[in-house]
Amino acid sequence: MTEYLTQYMETVAKRLGQCTDKAELDLIMAEHKDKIAFMQHERIVHFLVTFMFAVILCIFIAILLLMDNKGGGEAIGVTALIVMIMVLEGFYIKHYYFLENTVQKMYRVYDELLAKQKDMAGDAK
Repeated sequence: MTEYLTQYMETVAKRLGQCTDKAELDLIMAEHKDKIAFMQHERIVHFLVTFMFAVILCIFIAILLLMDNKGGGEAIGVTALIVMIMVLEGFYIKHYYFLENTVQKMYRVYDELLAKQKDMAGDAK
């Protein structure tokens, strides 16, 4: 997803810079609106997954703290699970951060598209 979004943002910036036709600009805008909608959905899903893993992490930490540790190896197993979940959570947070920032960049590109559309409409008068 990271590569896809990065490539898309480069492509749309190039297309916007080269666009001189209103019909082409309208096409770019329609495609960009669709991409924003897709990425907003992706962002929400990743937020929910990240939140779910944070809750699971808290549950396992609580289990570790509440365990009666009398010579059993259970604490080692729970600690290993906590470490694995923390690593996963770190990657989810990193990816969610990328998605959040990219969607905000997409909003700015959309604003550029609107401004260019207004400029073209003003030039046509």
